[in-house]
Amino acid sequence: MEFSDKLDTAQFLQHQLQEVINLLQKQQLEKSLVERGPVTNHELVEAVLHKQQQTRLQEKFAPLHPADIAYILESLPLDQRKTAWDAIKTDHEGQVLLEVSDAVRQTLISGMAVEELASVAGSLDADELADLAADLPKRAMLKILRSLNSTERTHLNTLLAYQDNQVGALMDFGMITIRDDISLKAISTYIRKLGKLPSHTDKLFVVDQRNRVKGILPLQRLLTHAPTQHVANVMVTDYVMFQADQDTAEAARAFERYNLISAPVVNQNGELQGRLCVDSILDFIREKTNEDLLTQAGVTEEEDLFSSVWKSAKNRWGWLLINITTAFVSTRIIGLFEDVILQLVALASLMPIVAAMGGNTGNQTSMLIIRSLALGQITPTNVRRLIKKELTLAIVNGCFIGFIMGALGFLLYRDTALAAVMAAAMFSNLLVAVVAGLSIPLLRHKYGKDPAVGTSVILTSITDSMGFFIFLGLASLFLVH
Repeated sequence: MEFSDKLDTAQFLQHQLQEVINLLQKQQLEKSLVERGPVTNHELVEAVLHKQQQTRLQEKFAPLHPADIAYILESLPLDQRKTAWDAIKTDHEGQVLLEVSDAVRQTLISGMAVEELASVAGSLDADELADLAADLPKRAMLKILRSLNSTERTHLNTLLAYQDNQVGALMDFGMITIRDDISLKAISTYIRKLGKLPSHTDKLFVVDQRNRVKGILPLQRLLTHAPTQHVANVMVTDYVMFQADQDTAEAARAFERYNLISAPVVNQNGELQGRLCVDSILDFIREKTNEDLLTQAGVTEEEDLFSSVWKSAKNRWGWLLINITTAFVSTRIIGLFEDVILQLVALASLMPIVAAMGGNTGNQTSMLIIRSLALGQITPTNVRRLIKKELTLAIVNGCFIGFIMGALGFLLYRDTALAAVMAAAMFSNLLVAVVAGLSIPLLRHKYGKDPAVGTSVILTSITDSMGFFIFLGLASLFLVH
């Protein structure tokens, strides 16, 4: 089925997944019936049945895009995933491994022999091999390296020399380079002889004799200018390019800002190293987004949806233990004021409101800061103004919310002093929440840490503890005698 026929991609994927599940369940039923049947030619019947089952699965997977197959594999429990993976033809396996999540990829690779891995990797380009390198066993990687020619080996080593968050790790080498002293007609003739263009080719890279980038020639200009003109007369010299050691997050923002499809990647000497394409940027953004969402919830991206209970438990224990510690601190603060709460029971019903409002306010601030840091909008020159603005906003919100909570407290309990304490506690905790929401991500960013990691957990513990302490402390001073 062509993509244009898929009116609803999500519905299409769900339909394909359900059909695969039905096939797997049918296979399991057939297998159990054979095992219960007569023992005559038992092994032969099983072998024939297994062959038929594999053929049915292969026919099901054959027309699907590798990304669709990856989605199906990620949605299957481990035993069914292995059966489905065994049915996928070798020429598809490499692309599927690139599409699945890191956690699922590890489960698939763990069940493959070294020779099989080397065979699968043989159909991949250097940039695709680099994506898999971290998950491949050393023996398989050595076998793959020996099977590459000198150019492919050089490309792979170049990519592996860069860190995961650098542009050089995501570049590919499928580009066309030209000189500026040739005619557009000669370039058109050359491209026709090639027969096809590398994917995502929207421009050609103009280089000198030292392979330094002088400009770019968009395909639009190649097609719309006179064939007799030379590249030097029509090429673009005001273009976006990236350093190979540049942060990929910066490149992603540039792709979004300038609507790029591809861009040259150079070294410090301006020599062309490769190109960065929009598909790699989209993959980076998706992986980064998923990682941030999981990290904020205290789950690492290595956890497979259907991984073992033991592995999932170990993956989640870290932040759960931190939550236990912070919750214990909050309860100890409440314990310090047990006598106050016993004398004025209304405090027990009001203090969670103070803590909850502080947590919500702090999360609003921290999410804004984290997003702004990710977009590169916060700089040393504007950070002071940002802090001043957020603190001023905290004062305004604190006065407004404090007044509302004080009024509600008075309407509920007809106690002016209690209403005043409620308003003051709310105002104070909102200030604390904003200070924490500002300082935690900014300090983590300053010291080279991911500002999103742990911010929510730390912030919530601070606003809960300080909310209880401020409210009960004020109550002990002004309400209890």
